[in-house]
Amino acid sequence: MATAPATLERITRMTVASVYPLYLAKLERKGRTKAELDEVITWLTGFDEATIAQQVRDEATFAEFFERATLNPNAPLITGVICGVRVEEIEEPLMQRVRYLDKLVDELANGKAMEKVLRH
Repeated sequence: MATAPATLERITRMTVASVYPLYLAKLERKGRTKAELDEVITWLTGFDEATIAQQVRDEATFAEFFERATLNPNAPLITGVICGVRVEEIEEPLMQRVRYLDKLVDELANGKAMEKVLRH
């Protein structure tokens, strides 16, 4: 599925710092922790906790964030619907990576076990 140019432009410029606290608040409302959020980000991107914090402090855009990341080879195993779109059908690589992260956060928030979220 193709992403509308205006949507892609907005996502490209959006900072990780603007979204990270929203992910964290969502998870904490569901009894999950910052450590768990960082664990799924680490699994997806290869960043350690200090690097994640630095990306947030530096207000890296999602484009910069995922350019610097080493995407987990099992990331394509992330499937399902997020925001009404199947993540495996998203054509634009950046948009798909952002939706991978959204899907992992949603799965944690919905109570899925970490072992299943991380798709080993």
